[in-house]
Amino acid sequence: MVKKNNSLAAILKIIVLYITLLIILLPFLIIVMNSFKTTQKFIESPFSLPKSFDFSNYIEAFQSMNFMQGITNSLILTVGSIIVIVFFSSMTAYLFARFKWKINSILFFCILSSMALPFQVLMIPLVILYGEMDLLNMRPSLMFMYVGFGLPLGVFIFHGFIKGIPYELEEAAFIEGCSRLRTFFVVVLPLLKPVMVTLIILEVLIIWNDYLLASLIVQSPELRTLPLSVFNFFTAYSVDYAPLMAGLLMAMIPVLLLYLGLQKHIIQGIVDGALK
Repeated sequence: MVKKNNSLAAILKIIVLYITLLIILLPFLIIVMNSFKTTQKFIESPFSLPKSFDFSNYIEAFQSMNFMQGITNSLILTVGSIIVIVFFSSMTAYLFARFKWKINSILFFCILSSMALPFQVLMIPLVILYGEMDLLNMRPSLMFMYVGFGLPLGVFIFHGFIKGIPYELEEAAFIEGCSRLRTFFVVVLPLLKPVMVTLIILEVLIIWNDYLLASLIVQSPELRTLPLSVFNFFTAYSVDYAPLMAGLLMAMIPVLLLYLGLQKHIIQGIVDGALK
Protein backbone atom coordinates (compact mmCIF):
# COMPACT_ATOMS: atom_id res chain seq x y z
CA MET A 1 0.00 0.00 0.00
CA VAL A 2 2.83 2.36 0.89
CA LYS A 3 4.64 1.55 -2.37
CA LYS A 4 1.48 2.29 -4.37
CA ASN A 5 1.06 5.64 -2.63
CA ASN A 6 4.72 6.49 -3.32
CA SER A 7 4.35 5.49 -6.97
CA LEU A 8 1.19 7.55 -7.32
CA ALA A 9 2.87 10.57 -5.72
CA ALA A 10 5.87 10.19 -8.03
CA ILE A 11 3.60 10.02 -11.11
CA LEU A 12 1.68 13.11 -9.96
CA LYS A 13 4.96 15.00 -9.47
CA ILE A 14 6.09 14.06 -12.98
CA ILE A 15 2.75 15.17 -14.45
CA VAL A 16 2.93 18.51 -12.61
CA LEU A 17 6.52 19.03 -13.80
CA TYR A 18 5.60 18.35 -17.43
CA ILE A 19 2.59 20.69 -17.23
CA THR A 20 4.81 23.39 -15.73
CA LEU A 21 7.40 22.83 -18.46
CA LEU A 22 4.71 23.15 -21.14
CA ILE A 23 3.46 26.41 -19.64
CA ILE A 24 7.01 27.80 -19.60
CA LEU A 25 7.78 26.70 -23.16
CA LEU A 26 4.41 27.74 -24.62
CA PRO A 27 5.37 31.38 -25.44
CA PHE A 28 8.59 30.19 -27.11
CA LEU A 29 6.71 27.55 -29.13
CA ILE A 30 4.16 30.15 -30.26
CA ILE A 31 6.99 32.37 -31.53
CA VAL A 32 8.59 29.47 -33.40
CA MET A 33 5.31 28.38 -35.02
CA ASN A 34 4.27 31.85 -36.10
CA SER A 35 7.68 32.75 -37.48
CA PHE A 36 6.86 30.51 -40.47
CA LYS A 37 3.43 32.05 -41.15
CA THR A 38 2.28 35.21 -42.84
CA THR A 39 1.01 38.08 -40.69
CA GLN A 40 -2.54 37.39 -41.88
CA LYS A 41 -2.31 33.71 -40.89
CA PHE A 42 -0.90 34.74 -37.51
CA ILE A 43 -3.85 37.04 -36.85
CA GLU A 44 -6.38 34.44 -38.00
CA SER A 45 -5.00 31.47 -36.02
CA PRO A 46 -1.99 32.23 -33.82
CA PHE A 47 -2.09 28.79 -32.12
CA SER A 48 -2.23 26.63 -35.24
CA LEU A 49 0.75 24.82 -36.72
CA PRO A 50 2.33 26.26 -39.88
CA LYS A 51 1.41 24.47 -43.11
CA SER A 52 4.94 24.87 -44.51
CA PHE A 53 8.37 26.02 -43.38
CA ASP A 54 8.79 29.28 -45.26
CA PHE A 55 11.98 31.12 -44.28
CA SER A 56 11.06 34.35 -46.06
CA ASN A 57 10.20 35.95 -42.71
CA TYR A 58 13.73 35.30 -41.48
CA ILE A 59 15.22 36.85 -44.61
CA GLU A 60 12.97 39.91 -44.26
CA ALA A 61 13.77 40.19 -40.55
CA PHE A 62 17.50 39.87 -41.21
CA GLN A 63 17.37 42.76 -43.67
CA SER A 64 14.86 45.00 -41.87
CA MET A 65 16.60 44.66 -38.50
CA ASN A 66 20.06 45.16 -40.00
CA PHE A 67 20.80 42.02 -38.01
CA MET A 68 24.59 41.98 -38.37
CA GLN A 69 24.91 45.55 -37.13
CA GLY A 70 22.54 44.90 -34.23
CA ILE A 71 24.26 41.71 -33.11
CA THR A 72 27.68 43.39 -33.38
CA ASN A 73 26.56 46.25 -31.13
CA SER A 74 24.98 43.81 -28.66
CA LEU A 75 28.12 41.66 -28.59
CA ILE A 76 30.42 44.64 -27.99
CA LEU A 77 28.26 45.96 -25.15
CA THR A 78 27.63 42.57 -23.56
CA VAL A 79 31.15 41.17 -23.75
CA GLY A 80 32.82 44.44 -22.76
CA SER A 81 30.48 45.04 -19.82
CA ILE A 82 30.77 41.48 -18.51
CA ILE A 83 34.59 41.48 -18.63
CA VAL A 84 34.66 44.66 -16.53
CA ILE A 85 31.95 43.39 -14.16
CA VAL A 86 33.69 40.05 -13.53
CA PHE A 87 37.13 41.64 -13.11
CA PHE A 88 36.19 44.41 -10.68
CA SER A 89 33.42 42.60 -8.76
CA SER A 90 35.67 39.60 -8.05
CA MET A 91 38.49 41.82 -6.78
CA THR A 92 36.09 43.94 -4.70
CA ALA A 93 34.48 40.82 -3.21
CA TYR A 94 37.95 39.46 -2.36
CA LEU A 95 38.79 42.72 -0.59
CA PHE A 96 35.59 42.60 1.44
CA ALA A 97 35.97 38.90 2.30
CA ARG A 98 39.65 38.89 3.32
CA PHE A 99 40.19 42.32 4.89
CA LYS A 100 38.17 42.88 8.05
CA TRP A 101 38.19 46.67 7.97
CA LYS A 102 35.22 48.52 9.43
CA ILE A 103 34.82 50.58 6.31
CA ASN A 104 34.46 47.36 4.31
CA SER A 105 31.33 46.38 6.21
CA ILE A 106 29.78 49.76 5.53
CA LEU A 107 30.70 49.71 1.84
CA PHE A 108 29.46 46.13 1.43
CA PHE A 109 26.14 47.07 3.01
CA CYS A 110 25.85 50.07 0.67
CA ILE A 111 26.52 47.87 -2.36
CA LEU A 112 23.89 45.34 -1.27
CA SER A 113 21.42 48.17 -0.61
CA SER A 114 21.87 49.44 -4.15
CA MET A 115 20.55 46.10 -5.45
CA ALA A 116 17.17 46.91 -3.90
CA LEU A 117 16.93 50.22 -5.77
CA PRO A 118 14.85 49.84 -8.96
CA PHE A 119 16.32 51.20 -12.16
CA GLN A 120 13.08 53.08 -12.84
CA VAL A 121 13.83 55.33 -9.84
CA LEU A 122 17.16 56.39 -11.39
CA MET A 123 16.02 56.43 -15.01
CA ILE A 124 14.96 60.06 -15.40
CA PRO A 125 17.79 61.59 -13.29
CA LEU A 126 20.40 59.54 -15.17
CA VAL A 127 19.12 60.56 -18.59
CA ILE A 128 18.97 64.24 -17.55
CA LEU A 129 22.48 64.09 -16.07
CA TYR A 130 23.99 62.34 -19.08
CA GLY A 131 22.17 64.72 -21.41
CA GLU A 132 23.57 67.77 -19.61
CA MET A 133 27.09 66.32 -19.91
CA ASP A 134 26.48 65.53 -23.60
CA LEU A 135 27.11 61.80 -23.01
CA LEU A 136 23.98 60.39 -24.62
CA ASN A 137 24.09 58.36 -27.83
CA MET A 138 27.51 56.95 -26.94
CA ARG A 139 28.37 53.27 -26.57
CA PRO A 140 30.80 53.81 -23.62
CA SER A 141 28.04 55.63 -21.69
CA LEU A 142 25.67 52.69 -22.06
CA MET A 143 28.43 50.23 -21.14
CA PHE A 144 29.31 52.31 -18.06
CA MET A 145 25.69 52.08 -16.88
CA TYR A 146 25.57 48.32 -17.45
CA VAL A 147 28.75 47.95 -15.39
CA GLY A 148 27.36 50.15 -12.62
CA PHE A 149 24.13 48.18 -12.37
CA GLY A 150 25.88 44.81 -12.68
CA LEU A 151 28.68 45.23 -10.13
CA PRO A 152 26.52 44.88 -6.97
CA LEU A 153 25.22 41.47 -8.05
CA GLY A 154 28.74 40.32 -8.92
CA VAL A 155 30.16 41.46 -5.58
CA PHE A 156 27.33 39.73 -3.72
CA ILE A 157 27.80 36.41 -5.54
CA PHE A 158 31.60 36.36 -5.37
CA HIS A 159 31.72 37.47 -1.72
CA GLY A 160 29.75 34.48 -0.46
CA PHE A 161 31.82 32.06 -2.54
CA ILE A 162 35.23 33.52 -1.56
CA LYS A 163 34.37 33.27 2.14
CA GLY A 164 34.09 29.50 1.67
CA ILE A 165 37.57 29.14 0.11
CA PRO A 166 40.11 27.93 2.72
CA TYR A 167 42.53 30.71 3.58
CA GLU A 168 45.30 28.11 3.95
CA LEU A 169 45.56 27.95 0.15
CA GLU A 170 46.50 31.62 0.05
CA GLU A 171 48.88 31.28 2.97
CA ALA A 172 50.72 28.54 1.09
CA ALA A 173 51.08 30.92 -1.87
CA PHE A 174 52.39 33.66 0.42
CA ILE A 175 55.04 31.27 1.77
CA GLU A 176 56.12 30.56 -1.82
CA GLY A 177 56.70 34.28 -2.29
CA CYS A 178 53.51 35.28 -4.12
CA SER A 179 52.19 38.78 -3.62
CA ARG A 180 48.58 39.39 -2.62
CA LEU A 181 47.67 40.39 -6.20
CA ARG A 182 49.36 37.37 -7.78
CA THR A 183 47.76 35.07 -5.21
CA PHE A 184 44.34 36.37 -6.19
CA PHE A 185 44.87 35.76 -9.91
CA VAL A 186 46.74 32.44 -9.59
CA VAL A 187 44.99 30.80 -6.63
CA VAL A 188 41.62 32.43 -5.94
CA LEU A 189 40.35 33.44 -9.38
CA PRO A 190 40.57 29.92 -10.92
CA LEU A 191 38.50 28.60 -8.01
CA LEU A 192 35.77 31.10 -8.84
CA LYS A 193 35.12 29.58 -12.26
CA PRO A 194 31.80 27.80 -11.43
CA VAL A 195 30.19 30.84 -9.82
CA MET A 196 31.76 33.09 -12.46
CA VAL A 197 29.93 31.22 -15.21
CA THR A 198 26.67 31.62 -13.30
CA LEU A 199 27.24 35.37 -13.00
CA ILE A 200 28.11 35.62 -16.71
CA ILE A 201 24.86 33.93 -17.71
CA LEU A 202 22.80 36.19 -15.45
CA GLU A 203 24.47 39.33 -16.76
CA VAL A 204 24.22 38.19 -20.39
CA LEU A 205 20.47 37.76 -19.98
CA ILE A 206 20.15 41.22 -18.40
CA ILE A 207 22.36 43.14 -20.84
CA TRP A 208 21.54 41.26 -24.05
CA ASN A 209 17.77 41.55 -23.55
CA ASP A 210 17.78 45.12 -22.24
CA TYR A 211 15.54 47.50 -24.13
CA LEU A 212 14.60 50.30 -21.74
CA LEU A 213 18.08 51.57 -20.83
CA ALA A 214 19.39 51.21 -24.38
CA SER A 215 16.38 53.07 -25.80
CA LEU A 216 17.07 56.00 -23.45
CA ILE A 217 20.77 56.29 -24.29
CA VAL A 218 21.05 55.15 -27.92
CA GLN A 219 19.51 57.31 -30.63
CA SER A 220 21.60 56.67 -33.75
CA PRO A 221 20.51 53.69 -35.92
CA GLU A 222 24.12 52.50 -36.26
CA LEU A 223 24.37 52.04 -32.46
CA ARG A 224 21.14 50.07 -31.99
CA THR A 225 21.30 46.76 -30.18
CA LEU A 226 19.19 43.75 -31.18
CA PRO A 227 16.23 44.59 -28.89
CA LEU A 228 16.11 48.09 -30.40
CA SER A 229 16.41 46.66 -33.90
CA VAL A 230 13.42 44.37 -33.30
CA PHE A 231 11.33 47.47 -32.59
CA ASN A 232 11.59 48.40 -36.28
CA PHE A 233 8.65 46.08 -36.99
CA PHE A 234 6.35 48.36 -35.00
CA THR A 235 4.90 51.22 -37.01
CA ALA A 236 2.48 53.98 -36.04
CA TYR A 237 -0.59 52.09 -37.28
CA SER A 238 0.32 48.39 -37.52
CA VAL A 239 2.74 45.66 -36.60
CA ASP A 240 4.26 43.19 -39.06
CA TYR A 241 3.87 40.20 -36.76
CA ALA A 242 5.34 37.39 -38.87
CA PRO A 243 8.80 38.94 -39.43
CA LEU A 244 8.65 40.20 -35.85
CA MET A 245 8.40 36.61 -34.58
CA ALA A 246 11.34 35.63 -36.76
CA GLY A 247 13.32 38.60 -35.49
CA LEU A 248 12.58 37.73 -31.86
CA LEU A 249 13.72 34.16 -32.43
CA MET A 250 16.93 35.33 -34.14
CA ALA A 251 17.65 37.64 -31.19
CA MET A 252 17.15 34.78 -28.71
CA ILE A 253 19.30 32.17 -30.46
CA PRO A 254 22.76 33.50 -29.32
CA VAL A 255 21.71 33.50 -25.66
CA LEU A 256 20.15 30.03 -25.95
CA LEU A 257 23.33 28.65 -27.50
CA LEU A 258 25.43 30.22 -24.74
CA TYR A 259 23.16 28.77 -22.06
CA LEU A 260 23.19 25.29 -23.59
CA GLY A 261 26.98 25.39 -23.92
CA LEU A 262 27.53 26.44 -20.29
CA GLN A 263 24.64 24.51 -18.74
CA LYS A 264 26.84 22.07 -16.79
CA HIS A 265 28.93 24.90 -15.38
CA ILE A 266 25.81 26.81 -14.34
CA ILE A 267 24.40 23.86 -12.40
CA GLN A 268 27.81 23.21 -10.82
CA GLY A 269 28.09 26.86 -9.84
CA ILE A 270 24.67 26.87 -8.18
CA VAL A 271 25.49 23.64 -6.29
CA ASP A 272 28.90 24.90 -5.17
CA GLY A 273 27.43 28.23 -4.12
CA ALA A 274 24.79 26.47 -2.04
CA LEU A 275 27.41 24.28 -0.38
CA LYS A 276 29.62 27.25 0.40
